[in-house]
Amino acid sequence: MDGAVPIPDEASERSPERDIADVPAIELISTAALHLMSAAAVKCGLGHDEAAAQHQDLDEARKLITALAGLVTAAAPEVGSQHAALLRDGLRQVQLAFREASPVPDPPGRGPGERLTGPVS
Repeated sequence: MDGAVPIPDEASERSPERDIADVPAIELISTAALHLMSAAAVKCGLGHDEAAAQHQDLDEARKLITALAGLVTAAAPEVGSQHAALLRDGLRQVQLAFREASPVPDPPGRGPGERLTGPVS
């Protein structure tokens, strides 16, 4: 060793807590919603590859969509009308995808997340 003391760079001094503290709430909410939406779409069989149908799991999709509906419903008053509209639209799209993928569609108002959002058609 040459006795040199390593000089920490700015990135190594940042903790995960500090990084998350710098992110606005709307970005965190949107990111969480996007992850739930994407996972739900894949579980509905809407992947981009030829094996998309192999990933279909409607039980898992139902859980993800219901969680997404809870997040969107709770966050809507806090994120502003423009962001809320985008989140609601994405939620509606995966709810409709679920309905189309289901061999026996749920009655109106009984689909995933519909007790929180109302019937989707």
